[in-house]
Amino acid sequence: MESTNGPSPALSGIESSPLYNPDLAPVPAERRTWGTYNYAALWVSMAHCIPTYMLASGLISNGMSWQQALFTILLGNTIVLIPILLNSHPGTKYGIPFPVFARASYGTVGSNLPALMRAVVACGWFGIQAWIGGQALQVFFRSLWPSWPTAIPGSFGGHTPTEWISFLLFWGINILVVYRGMDLLRKVENWAAPFVLVMTALLVWWAIASAHGLGPILAQKGKFTSTHEFWKVFVPSLTAMIGFWATLSLNMPDFTRFGRGQREQAVGQVVALPTTMTVFAAMGVVITSASAIIYGKAIWDPVELVGKFTQPWIVAISMFTVVIATLSVNIAANVVSPANDFANAFPRLITFRRGGLLTGVIGIIMQPWKLLADPTGYIFNWLLGYSGGLGSIAGVLIVDYWIVRKRELSVRDLYLRDGIYGEWNWSGIIATLLGCAAAWIGLVVPALRTLYDYAWFVGFAVSFAVYYGLALTRDATTGELDMDA
Repeated sequence: MESTNGPSPALSGIESSPLYNPDLAPVPAERRTWGTYNYAALWVSMAHCIPTYMLASGLISNGMSWQQALFTILLGNTIVLIPILLNSHPGTKYGIPFPVFARASYGTVGSNLPALMRAVVACGWFGIQAWIGGQALQVFFRSLWPSWPTAIPGSFGGHTPTEWISFLLFWGINILVVYRGMDLLRKVENWAAPFVLVMTALLVWWAIASAHGLGPILAQKGKFTSTHEFWKVFVPSLTAMIGFWATLSLNMPDFTRFGRGQREQAVGQVVALPTTMTVFAAMGVVITSASAIIYGKAIWDPVELVGKFTQPWIVAISMFTVVIATLSVNIAANVVSPANDFANAFPRLITFRRGGLLTGVIGIIMQPWKLLADPTGYIFNWLLGYSGGLGSIAGVLIVDYWIVRKRELSVRDLYLRDGIYGEWNWSGIIATLLGCAAAWIGLVVPALRTLYDYAWFVGFAVSFAVYYGLALTRDATTGELDMDA
């Protein structure tokens, strides 16, 4: 492992650079206060969200048994943990956020390509989580005021005015936390993680007790009649599971820059991510299976399930839990990165706070209620589709940092237009574009559909190989390795 706090870069002379602002600056040693528990709590809080709870539903509806669904979720999250840990390292060593880290492999201007690609995905996710949180608030208000849903007559876009009010209110709470900064985020994650876990465990206990058993979904076998049929669903499903956290596999430096040391951030993430994702998805399977006995149909949406309770206090507490769970994951996973990414594109105009507000606005424009309308489309179009692009970025970042540069970066030059990294590193740009092309070509060429099913793997492999090949070519031509165009 590297030294606990990494080097202390001399910042004199770069404060006036157009590539610098305080939110993008390296975190000094005295501000690196995140330990093992903080990173474990971060992942527990991010994994304890409605999309995780409902992940297995999409897989089971496509023919998997619950065992196959949970195995796919566990394997996907174990695989994506590898690039997460590899890209976490420079954050802790140098105290720099993701878009600044990307300047080494893409150039100081070229880094906006991966940063903005990551930001657009985060905006979509922000909108999805904000809509889910708004629905939870809607049920929460209904538990306190039964006539709330019809308090304002009419409808807009297929939803009542009070639904839109609940959505915008939850959206506003997210923005408020962003404006309070990263320290408040750390505090929210620390107490939200155990709170949500305990409340979900109570819901599992209620479901099993009320159903007097575990229900039909656990007894249901997979629908596949051959290995070939299973493989056709398993491969894109596995890729989609990787896509679920492919976003964080890029921008974990946004969090690990606050870490006290490499061991703390690595142990916290290894312990928490795969286990929490699988256990929480399993809780969703158990509760839904019991709901099929209690209500005569399987209810995968916990907001809908809790809405069937008759005791207002139970509904209120449950929906408060959903709100906290959704808020914690939304801020951590979907605001921190794009806020830094937008700031990287316009350092003198956009601060972290303004970047967070811009994320929220774009999240609304992307109409998350439509993304969530079809669970199958959510997994096989949204998650699978963007995983190819993010895998193409991960391949470049990892090969550049770990193999080409051997973990050595000049932090000062990352903030200078005329530094050693230059404005554009065309090797990174070309490798990423070719990776994206290979991952997505199956959308337009049916014969190559298999490549799309493996989108993240294909994008990662192609960009990794192309970037490394260009590095070797340049090395052979110049006699020394200089990837900085």
